[in-house]
Amino acid sequence: MDFQELRGHAKDLRFTPQGPVRWLAPKELARTAVKVCLAAVFADYSDKREIQGALEAGLLRAPLRDPDAEELWIDFVADLGDGFEATASVAFALGADRLAVDGPGPLPRGSLLVLGGDQVYPVASATAYEDRMKGPYRAALPSAPDEPLMVALPGNHDWYDGLTAFLRMFTQESVIGGWQTRQTRSYFAVELPQRWWLVGLDSQLGTYFDDPQRRYFETYFSPRLRPGDGVIVCSAEPTWVRSDERPDAFNSLHWFDRNIVRSRFDRTTRKHEETGASIRLWLTGDKHHYARYAERLPDDGAGADDALPPDPRRRQMVTCGLGGAYLSSTHRLPKVLPLPPATSRMQKKDKPPTAFALAQRTYPDAAESRSLTGAIAKPWSRYWLPRRNPGFAVLAGAVQMVLVLIASGAFALAEGRHHPVGALRNADADDVLRLLCASAALFVLSFVIGWGRGLLRERRPRAPSGPLAAVLFQAAVAAAALAVTVAITRSVPSSWNGFAFVAILLVVAAVMGACLGSQLFALWVLWTNRGLVADWQMSGQSVDEHKGFLRMHLAPDGTLTLYPLALDKTCRNWEFAEVADEEGTWRRPVPEPAPTVRLIEEPVVIARHGQG
Repeated sequence: MDFQELRGHAKDLRFTPQGPVRWLAPKELARTAVKVCLAAVFADYSDKREIQGALEAGLLRAPLRDPDAEELWIDFVADLGDGFEATASVAFALGADRLAVDGPGPLPRGSLLVLGGDQVYPVASATAYEDRMKGPYRAALPSAPDEPLMVALPGNHDWYDGLTAFLRMFTQESVIGGWQTRQTRSYFAVELPQRWWLVGLDSQLGTYFDDPQRRYFETYFSPRLRPGDGVIVCSAEPTWVRSDERPDAFNSLHWFDRNIVRSRFDRTTRKHEETGASIRLWLTGDKHHYARYAERLPDDGAGADDALPPDPRRRQMVTCGLGGAYLSSTHRLPKVLPLPPATSRMQKKDKPPTAFALAQRTYPDAAESRSLTGAIAKPWSRYWLPRRNPGFAVLAGAVQMVLVLIASGAFALAEGRHHPVGALRNADADDVLRLLCASAALFVLSFVIGWGRGLLRERRPRAPSGPLAAVLFQAAVAAAALAVTVAITRSVPSSWNGFAFVAILLVVAAVMGACLGSQLFALWVLWTNRGLVADWQMSGQSVDEHKGFLRMHLAPDGTLTLYPLALDKTCRNWEFAEVADEEGTWRRPVPEPAPTVRLIEEPVVIARHGQG
């Protein structure tokens, strides 16, 4: 059965499957905007991380499927609680006892599952977690005799209710299907075999480290580090990539590296002492793609744009936010990142900065990323902005109805009349031509401004972007709508009253706004290559294919191997399977056929320490 049929059996499933979030639908835009504003207030005046200082705390230990084994399998997935089909496809791949993968062969399920942030979309609530995350994951793995551990760190969408639902879901030592939760705070430290550690940080909407969190790591984690220990740090966003535009973005993570991992504070001497440990791997989501940055070593001698050869000594920075949310682009990622940037305002930092280079393989790759990005402005594509966001065309039409009423008033004033209807009724062919010229002038003006700004700032012309270009585009549509209205009403009998003229004007504005206004907005989004609007290029399409996760193997010799796995297609066909548990019998959806995965790139091997 398909998704719609599945929704009709919500009572049997114990949750209601949800469709992908349509981020640019008017209802979603309004609801998310309100939640974001409220979250910002909570962040300033009611930081739940400060309250967590009163909760019990301690180290977690990763369970082993075989107590006598000296190896461990770990799964990492992020940005997962979106549409059912994408989220459940990834969940079933994670829950499978073994995954057949060409090359390395069967890969066993992880004994530790790390959720890397944004476990629910668009905003956190108890119902949203149940329907968008817990339900699909419980269906994927109803039970497991080895009781794998699940840990989670909050992303910005988990914070939009002040972290309330997240704490209830993940910090009360409950079960989610076969996975066990054991953390008691929104951050954690897990002791792994072979002198490895896994740390999850809560950066609370991109702010500083709070005092209880700092004390937790200073008390339970840092004192236990020994020379040669390897650390995996999980954070909610790839601040290393953002440092390319915001030099201070990486400061908090660099502070953690310098003051918690590489050194510890001795409260007796009031000084920092070296631990000899090092962060070998940074993991994050937030950006819904796969991208890896590898450390440049002193003996590389490679140019800035050359691919780095595999070397276990390299530290790695990996973004893998493919757990179910809309796909993000990769073709604008910076090629090299100096960290921390020399221009950051951090006083105590590593000098000179360490360079990290982007690996050749990303997911999606650069060519496919460019192709997918352009689909938002192609009316024949299924990813066209109005087609993927119900109600957006209606919103664009409503905006144009308001604009043409304003424009008709301006037209009446220009004609020396006090009543817009009278001005439109008496307009002639010359007026139609003037309105069309005004429309074209507004459209061209947006390009002139864009080219001029590009030449002044970057010494090259660029497409129109910024709020002014968006306004000029819509003003051009309003002028064109007036011209069309005048052309139509010239053949209308003079006996018609003014209300008929207004009705014609509003109908023309609504139709042209829904079609032309939507298209020009989509083009504006496509031409804007930075900031929030650039993110709309992909979020507006809600691409629910191209998903994946990381599977990691910690070997007895202490090396860590990363297997980046992709699901090129999400499951669209589902069958029922009955499950009996303590609460009775229920039915779980099972994909038919089972999801298949492949390697995004060759496995990446990381040594526990970077010494040659």
